[in-house]
Amino acid sequence: MADLNIRGGIVVNAASRQEADVAIRNGRIVAVGHDLPRTATEVDARGLFVLPGIVDVHVHFNEPGRTDWEGAATGSRALAAGGGTLFCDMPLNSSPVTVTAADVDRKREALEAAAVTDFALWGGLVPGRIGDMEPMAERGVIGFKAFMCASGLDEFPPVDDRTLLEGMHEAARLSLPVAVHAENDALVKRPWGPDVRSFLASRPAIAEVEAIHRATLFAGETGVSLHIVHVSTGRGVAVAAEARARGVDVSIETCPHYLFFTDDDLERLGAIGKCAPPLRPAADREALWTDLASGDVDIVASDHSPAPSALKSGDFAKAWGGIAGVQSTLSVLLERGYHARRLSLERIVDITSRTPARRFKLPWKGRIDVGADADLLLLDAHAAYTLTERDLQQRHKTNPYVGGSFRGRIRRTVIRGTTIYQDGSITAAGGGRFVRPERENQRSSAAAREERTHG
Repeated sequence: MADLNIRGGIVVNAASRQEADVAIRNGRIVAVGHDLPRTATEVDARGLFVLPGIVDVHVHFNEPGRTDWEGAATGSRALAAGGGTLFCDMPLNSSPVTVTAADVDRKREALEAAAVTDFALWGGLVPGRIGDMEPMAERGVIGFKAFMCASGLDEFPPVDDRTLLEGMHEAARLSLPVAVHAENDALVKRPWGPDVRSFLASRPAIAEVEAIHRATLFAGETGVSLHIVHVSTGRGVAVAAEARARGVDVSIETCPHYLFFTDDDLERLGAIGKCAPPLRPAADREALWTDLASGDVDIVASDHSPAPSALKSGDFAKAWGGIAGVQSTLSVLLERGYHARRLSLERIVDITSRTPARRFKLPWKGRIDVGADADLLLLDAHAAYTLTERDLQQRHKTNPYVGGSFRGRIRRTVIRGTTIYQDGSITAAGGGRFVRPERENQRSSAAAREERTHG
């Protein structure tokens, strides 16, 4: 017997859509079909699309230690307002960074106390810490993040080639992926001046292209699963796709800001639009849309990297590099993809929910099927609005999408059967759970599910 029904919506998965009811019991989907028995709680979804909740595999909520930059409380609320139900927090810019098992424990405790959505954790791959990878894996990280250039934080140094190669060998042994920020450190140089154009010239596309090539060579050598984060150029996608054709296990991620803005927009946005890799010319933006439609790009994630307003204003050269956009991923894909380029909702589900969950071994997430967690968003795909600062749930209002016009409103976000966001308001306080990846050496899925259900 279900305890909640979502009635009459158009249910969209990565490979199908149907008008159907979704029945939920104890936080899980127990039926998807027509004319299901009535329950004590009914949600009318007629005229709405019902999609799996977004799984954002790349955020920096900066907890613990830099919660004045964001924090899981505000960051997860912004995610929920954008239809998200699970985030994967990067090992920086928290303080301390997450490079040991103790750091994982500390971060998990902080996020469990604050998040309204579920979450997973990345561990860090940095020089001198290869021996900490297995203990972090035992704590349940989904993989290990490495920078191939300076990260901006001294406490999270870039990997040299030996560390990257050895770290990939260890991650392959642990059956976990390595994610890389792919820019060649030697080709990234200090800007010659304080203006936008000198910054853009300091991080040329070839720095990304070469680093992706090197990372895929190492991945092919070690057999590791490789994830290239925030690819900003069509050439970068092409290099990774060519490696995949050779048999390298590589997934490609891009971000909504590379699909929405160009380098010309950076002149207008100033420091609010500063990020690394930087915004690229319009030709790269169009190439990314083409690669997204063709299937070469696997995942779209926000790379939400906020900072206090004081660090995103004034001197452009000294401003923090990072875009705060966790609430707008689906908005960009709907406005510029679904409406402007006829990108299907099924494809949008694939790149924001199904593939992220599958790639990082989170089998109960990212799909609307019997047995899956009841993580859903209800979408009015044609409702138009202009994003204002008042709409934002993030801590600071330095957001490049403010003032933009979009079509497609999230009416409700549901996590494990509980509504956490509805029509502009967060309706939950806490309740987010830590989610571990399913690993090859785990006990059976049934046993793991039994443990997760009962404690």
